[in-house]
This record gives sequence, C-alpha cells and structure tokens, in this order.
Amino acid sequence: MGYKKMSNSLGFADLALADSMKHNRSLKLMDKLNAAIDWKRVENILLSHYTVGTSGEGADAWPPLLLFKCMLLQKWFRIPSDPELENQINDRLSFKKFLGLPLSKPSPDHSTCQWECKSVPIPGIEKCTTSPRFF
Repeated sequence: MGYKKMSNSLGFADLALADSMKHNRSLKLMDKLNAAIDWKRVENILLSHYTVGTSGEGADAWPPLLLFKCMLLQKWFRIPSDPELENQINDRLSFKKFLGLPLSKPSPDHSTCQWECKSVPIPGIEKCTTSPRFF
C-alpha cells in the first residue's frame, strides 16, 4: 500500500477548459491560497502523524495533504457535510485545481474524508477545524 499517484499531466477536459479557466475569479482565489501556504511544510507534518498508507497491504490511500485540503475547503466554504463536500469537489473547477485533482478523476469518497481526514492525530489540528471561517 502507498498513496494514490497524483499526476500533474493535463487530460482532455483540462485542455478544453484552459482558456475559460484564465478568467475564473474562484480559480484565481484558490491559486492565491495555494501560493500563500507552504504546502510542503504542511505535508511533512501530516506525513509524520498520518499512518494510513504506510503498510504494504491494501489499496493505495489518498495523500494526507489532499485530505487536509479537503477539510480546509469544507471549513472555509461552510460545506455542511462530507457527502456535500464530495459533490462540491466533483462539481467545482476551483476545488479540483486547489486539490491538484485532474478533472477526469473523482474526489475522495465522502466516507474517506469523514474517517481519515478528521482523525489525523496532530496536536493543534483542532485549531484548523474550529477557527473562524475565512469566507
């Protein structure tokens, strides 16, 4: 077992929408957020506390950084449930781009977000999930 491979290559849908994505304000906002945060540092902290995906058995797990970003989207955009978060990720270009998911890939299942994302035993993570909303 390991983590699902996240490809940076563009699919047909990504290429077809490239022009319209240049003028999307939501995408610009998500790009600013991605640029403002040192995700490599966050990922290193998550990897040191997140044990799912480290055994050699079972299916590949979603990368912990992607699940953490899902949790942030849910908080920032006041998404009331994990099934709705799954729907929003699959529906919104800006969420897919923020997460680094190609348009051709589905979001993590709502039960994955519910069980894995909220159970990362990192001291202080509750501050991320209980702090005031940004939007």
